[in-house]
Amino acid sequence: MKPVVTASMLMFLNPALAADYMAGEDQTPVINGCTLEREADCAGADLRGANLSNLDLRSANFQGANLSGANLSHTSLRGANLDGANLDNVTGFRAQLYRASLRGASVRNARLQGMQAEYLFAQGADFTGSDLTGANFDFSRFSGTTLRNTNLSYSSFEIAWLPKANLEGANLTGANLQEAKMGLANLANADLSGTRIHYATFEGTHMEGCTACPFDW
Repeated sequence: MKPVVTASMLMFLNPALAADYMAGEDQTPVINGCTLEREADCAGADLRGANLSNLDLRSANFQGANLSGANLSHTSLRGANLDGANLDNVTGFRAQLYRASLRGASVRNARLQGMQAEYLFAQGADFTGSDLTGANFDFSRFSGTTLRNTNLSYSSFEIAWLPKANLEGANLTGANLQEAKMGLANLANADLSGTRIHYATFEGTHMEGCTACPFDW
């Protein structure tokens, strides 16, 4: 049987060896001058392709930063400022963006399945082509946001604001739009099959070519 050596065993046998074994475990990562920790000030930072997964970045400032291609999976960005940031092609499985701000950000062709983003501020952001399957956007703000050809299946926008949002070609299969505000939004060629739309408003919403849209609203 192959012996298993744990950190506690190493410490018991040789404290110096144990310290070497655990070296770097608690060090805060620094990339291009950006210290990746809570409340970090990394406005305008170059974090292209960086591995930022499993980090606690609550209330951090990434305004105008370039995070294109970065890995944000399981990372907490609660209350973070990502206004105007570039998040194109990021991967962020189950990333946490509760009360975060993405105003004017570019989040094109991203993979953000299962994202938890209640109370998100995403006015004017661009999510074109992104996969947001199962994301939670309850109570969020998407005024004037571009969501063209996004996969929003099984996502939740309960009591979210989407006036003038562009959801052309979006997949909203099985999504929750209860009490969502869709005034003057664009749902052309979108798919709302199995979507919950109880008490949602669609005043002036464009629905040409839409599947299962409430044309008689």
